[in-house]
Amino acid sequence: MVFREIILLFNCCPVKRCSVTCQPVGGDVSRRCGYQAADGESAIRHTAGSQRDALMEMTMTMEMQYNNNNNGYGLEEYMIQEDEWDRDLLLDPAWEKQQRKTFTAWCNSHLRKAGTQIENIEEDFRNGLKLMLLLEVISGERLPKPDRGKMRFHKIANVNKALDYITSKGVKLVSIGAEEIVDGNVKMTLGMIWTIILRFAIQDISVEETSAKEGLLLWCQRKTAPYRNVNVQNFHCSWKDGLAFCALIHRHRPDLIDYAKLNKDDHLGNLNLALEIAEKHLDIPKMLDPEDIINTPKPDERAIMTYVSCFYHAFAGAEQAETAANRICKVLGVNQENEKLMEEYERLASELLEWIRRTTPWLEKRTPENTMDAMRRKLEDFRDYRRIHKPPKVQEKCQLEISFNTLQTKLHISHRPAFMPSEGKMVSDITAAWQGLEQAEKGYEEWLLSEIRRLERVEHLAEKFRQKAATHESWAQGKDKLLTLKDYESASLTEVRALLRKHEAFESDLAAHQDRVEQIAAIAQELNELDYHAAAVINERCQSICDLWDQLGTLTQKRREALERTEKLLETIDQLFLEFAKRSAPFNNWMEGAMEDLQDMFMVHSVEEVQNLISAHDQFKATLPEADSERQAILSIYNEVQKITQSYGISSKLTNIYCDITPAIINQKWEKVKKLVPQRDGTLHEELSRQHANERFRRQFAAQANAIGPWIQTRMEEIARSSVDLGGTLEDQMTQLKQYEHNIINYKPNIDRLEGDHQLIQESLIFDNKHTNYTMEHIRVGWELLLTTIARTINEIETQILTRDAKGISQQQLNDFRSSFTHFDRKKKGGMETDDFRACLISMGYDLVKQQPRTQRLSADLLCLNTSAVFFCLCLQGEAEFARIMSLVDPNGSGTVTFQSFVDFMTRETGDTDTSEQVIASFRILAADKPYILVDELRRELPPDQAEYCISRMPPYKGPDGAPGALDYTAFSTALYGESDL
Repeated sequence: MVFREIILLFNCCPVKRCSVTCQPVGGDVSRRCGYQAADGESAIRHTAGSQRDALMEMTMTMEMQYNNNNNGYGLEEYMIQEDEWDRDLLLDPAWEKQQRKTFTAWCNSHLRKAGTQIENIEEDFRNGLKLMLLLEVISGERLPKPDRGKMRFHKIANVNKALDYITSKGVKLVSIGAEEIVDGNVKMTLGMIWTIILRFAIQDISVEETSAKEGLLLWCQRKTAPYRNVNVQNFHCSWKDGLAFCALIHRHRPDLIDYAKLNKDDHLGNLNLALEIAEKHLDIPKMLDPEDIINTPKPDERAIMTYVSCFYHAFAGAEQAETAANRICKVLGVNQENEKLMEEYERLASELLEWIRRTTPWLEKRTPENTMDAMRRKLEDFRDYRRIHKPPKVQEKCQLEISFNTLQTKLHISHRPAFMPSEGKMVSDITAAWQGLEQAEKGYEEWLLSEIRRLERVEHLAEKFRQKAATHESWAQGKDKLLTLKDYESASLTEVRALLRKHEAFESDLAAHQDRVEQIAAIAQELNELDYHAAAVINERCQSICDLWDQLGTLTQKRREALERTEKLLETIDQLFLEFAKRSAPFNNWMEGAMEDLQDMFMVHSVEEVQNLISAHDQFKATLPEADSERQAILSIYNEVQKITQSYGISSKLTNIYCDITPAIINQKWEKVKKLVPQRDGTLHEELSRQHANERFRRQFAAQANAIGPWIQTRMEEIARSSVDLGGTLEDQMTQLKQYEHNIINYKPNIDRLEGDHQLIQESLIFDNKHTNYTMEHIRVGWELLLTTIARTINEIETQILTRDAKGISQQQLNDFRSSFTHFDRKKKGGMETDDFRACLISMGYDLVKQQPRTQRLSADLLCLNTSAVFFCLCLQGEAEFARIMSLVDPNGSGTVTFQSFVDFMTRETGDTDTSEQVIASFRILAADKPYILVDELRRELPPDQAEYCISRMPPYKGPDGAPGALDYTAFSTALYGESDL
């Protein structure tokens, strides 16, 4: 960079202004100066001669070079002198003395940071080592490694490295060579130091686009304007009385000086006071000698400028520190608020997940009960959970999702990294846990109803088993003893034949009871399969019946063999008794089966099943006349026996040896069958009435469910339409959604009534309903989805309002965004797919095909969207640029761009937000340009709470130049915006 003022006029000779315009000669001017006259005279090179001519040549050359590089601002402006001063004063040794003292103090103020200093400015810089160290300290950059030898050429090499570095910073060094510095040329050394001061201390001073010197002078004039007896017009005589220095200090630190008590005539006291206060409180070393300033008619301008520039940097840095502190406070305030929201989310998520973890095991516990009453109590507990305990948690889950979305929106607006909850507490984790809870809930309800059906079936089978077992045990009682009798040994032939026929009748009876035994065994097996709690008792009784049945079969076979052996000896058989026995035994079995069927229990679930039973019963009643005819035929056989005995004088006490069935038994059982028929009629018609009542319950539930289901679907469609309606403002949409929410809440009693009907249906053990496709589970899921949808839609509108207000987006712009989004949302799913989003970008002027950047207005394709907003196209690089944009709008890689992401992308480039670079720059100001900051500096510049916040989170500085307790503000700032990890 070129300076506005580079002059190398020292106390060597009076300089007369040259009237000849000079032009630079081609070649290296970094060590010697050459010039060529404008009239074409040959170039003159000065390597020796008078110092007056050399300095004249140097002055003209520098003026030419500076004019060429600074658009007309020439050295002549800097060299304007007041007419009353004689130019011969440039030879005054006092100026050299002041410069030596001031420049030495200035160099030491920087060298002390490296733990060293100089005593003699021309001697201590001769070897170039401290000169290179000075440049490294003031620039913060590393220079080439110096030569450590003590030979002259080592020193020249080091000084050349320093001069080369100065030249690399845009400084045109004229007539300054390494040999002069190594030789201890005091004027060249002072000129070099002045060049360094100009470059690193004065050059960057600019007020209202003035040059460095003019800017510094204007700054001093403005700061001291309100003070009496102070009139700063230059950098020499205006500062002799010391009041200007005191005014600068008082203007910025009124606590250090009582300006009203100063005496304008006490020049020495004023200067001493200002210099001592600056050194003690402002860390500005004494660069001037008050006596030299007072005793010199015109103090050295460079010394005064050097010293005043220290005041400028000290006070300007304080103002920058205040601005930086305010910026940091703002950033940290936003960060602290977001952290509170994150902690609240973590707490609510933990509580909800803990409730889910406690509730799920209860729903997953499947411990069956032995009685219907116990299972009904469990069903009632489950209903209490559904009505009382779960609804508040549904609301908490919905509120948690809304809080998470609001927090993410605030983080997006403030350009903070997205909030990532603790492991296991993401919204997706909560949703998964909730789905697991609902799955367990559904499974638990299905298990309860299945268990109730199972217990009902088990109790029915157990009662049926007891009845059939009791009947069979009653029939089989004593049969084993009869089969073991030896009565045929003393019987006559007739009696033997009678015994044989009786035995045949018994076998028929035994075969008839085979089906009953099989039924008993089948019922016992089913009870075992249904896990009946008293299965051991059932099995024991069934085993006893089966053992007795096997024993009867064995005994029957043995008795038949004995009778057949005896049959050869017996020839007389009473045919009539035999016929009676053969016909009465099946009829008797039929009557016993009929009585058993008429007393049999039944279980039905519909009117049709009852009607089928009634139809079967009617068919049974139709067979009664035929059975009565058979009964009369059997009785007629017995009557015929009686006639024969009476006719042939046979003893009337003659008994039927073939069977034990008598007409009295047949008549008795027949009367019992006739009595059981009307009882069965009554039982079936009572069950028919109960099933009709159940049918009314089904129809009542179906009527309400068929009304509520479509109502919920209609409300869902209304909410979906309102989210894409562009007819009003977001506030109008919010008002409409709030009205929808009010109507939904008022509709809750209909759901409660349906729950009551559902409870009646469950209590009546009704398990199916052909009049509706809606179940209570469908209605519950639809109702919860409706509540969640209206809450989420309201939250989306609130988020859009928050984004609109934070980004400064007008309602028309937001409508345009919505119109564009809806136009390219081809499938109308509320999100653009990748190809749709690419088409949207191309229609807005983004070049995603050609591999070159271009800027153009919106495509005519957007005219159909009725948009008035103007979007400025970015310079995109084909697929690579499109991939970068997709990483911004779809960071999760879902392949869908939501409306919120679309709005964030469209407003991202126009937002005035803080960045990590701005925060780092603010911290660097507080740290006085150090790459680290100290705890004391944070506590001095920031409010206490935010200072402690930074101290607790800022990592230690690990650089080689760090001080004890140094903190790394760069890592801390980038971590605030998610660009690194602490």
